[in-house]
Amino acid sequence: YMHLPAPGKTKKVALVDCMRKLLTILNAMLRKNEE
Repeated sequence: YMHLPAPGKTKKVALVDCMRKLLTILNAMLRKNEE
């Protein structure tokens, strides 16, 4: 992380980041299973 968000946003931003990573991984797994 190069830039840190405001203290109040940190938790929310980190949570959103984790959710996006999980969604990306899930999408990749689903695509592999479909092929």
